[in-house]
Amino acid sequence: MEEISTYFPNLSDVQKQQFQKLGELYPEWNAKINVISRKDIDELYTKHILHSLAIAKIQSFEPGTYVLDVGTGGGFPGIPLAILFPETRFYLIDIIAKKIKVVQAVAEALELKNVKAEQMRAENVKGDFDFIVSRAVTNMPDFVSWVKTKIKKQNKHALKNGILYLKGGDLTEELKDFPSAKEYNITEFFEGEFFETKKVVHLPLKFKA
Repeated sequence: MEEISTYFPNLSDVQKQQFQKLGELYPEWNAKINVISRKDIDELYTKHILHSLAIAKIQSFEPGTYVLDVGTGGGFPGIPLAILFPETRFYLIDIIAKKIKVVQAVAEALELKNVKAEQMRAENVKGDFDFIVSRAVTNMPDFVSWVKTKIKKQNKHALKNGILYLKGGDLTEELKDFPSAKEYNITEFFEGEFFETKKVVHLPLKFKA
């Protein structure tokens, strides 16, 4: 929790309480439904919450923004981002029902009014979004094929509408067909060995009618 406050010093009291509560909720739920690996639960704040918030260092979401989180698992990156941006609407989806059950319970316990979570495949999502976020659910070509028709036409951020993707390692091969993709090293924002190979990839996508 100290890490969160260090990197995001302007949190409200409500946001601080919500982030603090994540440290209680996830271990409780993980004991019932395994959504985070056992070895990672002790490093929840670094490996899951702070990692998710790296997206916020790349782009701060304006009020009224719509964000789709594909393959959210236990709610990452969507839940931490929803706490940080209470005036942004987040739609969290995953194909595994028990994971969505955890996400819904966590969002309810935190009284997050800006989160909707459903069991759903990305291809079947209706509507369009300013940004689509995810944490390494698949390779970029496949991911783009799932979401390329779900981008809003009107841009209102410094970055163009599209994908904000958390991924690690050498992405040269994976991104070779996407010359407009830009990689941001998370170590530019956060310290720690865990982040040394981690990146946020921004890939602008054009609106398709």
